[in-house]
Amino acid sequence: MTPIADFHLQAFDPTVFATNWTAVAISAVVAVVAIGGMFAASQILSSRRKSDIKLTPYECGIPPTPYAWSNISVRFYIFAILFLIFDVEAVFLFPWAVIFIKQQAMGNPIPFYAMLMFLGVLFFAIVYAWKKGALEWQK
Repeated sequence: MTPIADFHLQAFDPTVFATNWTAVAISAVVAVVAIGGMFAASQILSSRRKSDIKLTPYECGIPPTPYAWSNISVRFYIFAILFLIFDVEAVFLFPWAVIFIKQQAMGNPIPFYAMLMFLGVLFFAIVYAWKKGALEWQK
């Protein structure tokens, strides 16, 4: 193997953090210092003068209404749920790709067909939602 290929395999080795806790400790310290620095900067740089206008909630440029409850279309919730479903589907593709590469090297075609079935179900779900009009923003 070439040195570049060796480095590529080492970069994704999950045992590196298990054997070398220094990297984990440094990452934790950097994270804590960054969060503390952002909180400190917010306290130092923030405005101290309060007024009625600054204390009112900002609703995308629309003045707030006197009543707190209003009817929200169910379409927004359906659209959000569909987004979450397909977003989670994208998250599942990455670990599958790692398993697929390892299994493909051993000659096992099952992960490929399993992902085809998974994507097929999602394809039919999006077609169903499209036919029902769930993806149309306004009707």
